[in-house]
Amino acid sequence: MRLKALIIPDKFKGTLTAKAAAEAIARGWRRGRPGDKLELLPMSDGGDGFGEVLSALLGAVTQKVNTRDAAHRPCTARWWWQPRSKTALIETAGIVGLAMLPTGRFHPFELDTFGLGNVVRAALAKRPRRLLVGLGGSATNDGGFGMARALGWEFVNASGEIIERWTNLAAATELHPPANLPRLPEVVVAVDVQNQLLGPRGASRVYGPQKGLRPRDFPAAERCLRRLALLIRRTSGLDLAGVPGAGAAGGLGFGFSAFLKGQLEAGFELFAREVELDKRLGKADVVVTGEGAMDGSTFMGKGAGQVARRCRALGIPCFGVAGIVRQTGFSKHGFTEIHALTELTTLRRAKAEPALWLERLAKQTAGCWRPPKSTNREIRPDPITSS
Repeated sequence: MRLKALIIPDKFKGTLTAKAAAEAIARGWRRGRPGDKLELLPMSDGGDGFGEVLSALLGAVTQKVNTRDAAHRPCTARWWWQPRSKTALIETAGIVGLAMLPTGRFHPFELDTFGLGNVVRAALAKRPRRLLVGLGGSATNDGGFGMARALGWEFVNASGEIIERWTNLAAATELHPPANLPRLPEVVVAVDVQNQLLGPRGASRVYGPQKGLRPRDFPAAERCLRRLALLIRRTSGLDLAGVPGAGAAGGLGFGFSAFLKGQLEAGFELFAREVELDKRLGKADVVVTGEGAMDGSTFMGKGAGQVARRCRALGIPCFGVAGIVRQTGFSKHGFTEIHALTELTTLRRAKAEPALWLERLAKQTAGCWRPPKSTNREIRPDPITSS
């Protein structure tokens, strides 16, 4: 039985991009079921790989700009431009990302989003109709302070001095907007978490430790971000600190809402809308999705879990592949089967050669599967997406 398989993985963090994972799965699936027609659709929920994935699907062209990383070291950053729709794409992880910095060398109090602001400014110079931003993977915890400064906002203390470090925000008494604030496009921001800016489930306490914040740093970080939220409320009348997603990327969700009127949206939902995912699923007979680790968080908004839910609603078999699986009971969430690389090899070897083992796992999964006899969807001659 010749079927149409939709291969739609997220990245295998630290080992494979979403595109590389999709290609490895496709190679294995072809070996296990050589007659099937494959469509490759790498996905991103807003983190690392957001720009690569969305730009390929939308036909956007790479642009480059000289800027600075989170530690203010000079770097060249990419963003993407789709001239027909006048859409600009920006990926935070590729500008002020944690993976760009030497491990343990910089403390978050030394880092900010100024370099990201430079890239936003370059994108706005194109006068886009839409700006799509992926927030995941940042090294920062400044609430968008650095980005705002790069765009021309000024933070002033009681002595009239301009504040240049986000760790001095607690002393800020005034916020001055840019003299020539550009006309803003529709700004849509992909967030992969729903945390608020402040409090026990806020940016500093939940995600700060991943970036180097220690418990003794939390009070100072909270004071600075609380003052930032207060200044925005006084200036614009908007109380944005409690908005779900405001705490994403060290408070960048808040920053984009406050300084660029950005609309926060769950990253997977943004991806699904832009690529018309439901239409693609409707043409598929079987779906293969995956990510580096599958656990409880897979069903808390992450892409692989969302794909499985949609497949269950449509009655489409859905296979999950992962580096490691840390939880059982996936079938109730829409997966037909879930398999891990650790079924074939050790975790160490899987990390050393992830594409090889993912290909082997996909071949085994495809070869062992027996499609239900009722599957009789017509294979349409539309072109295979391989980006």
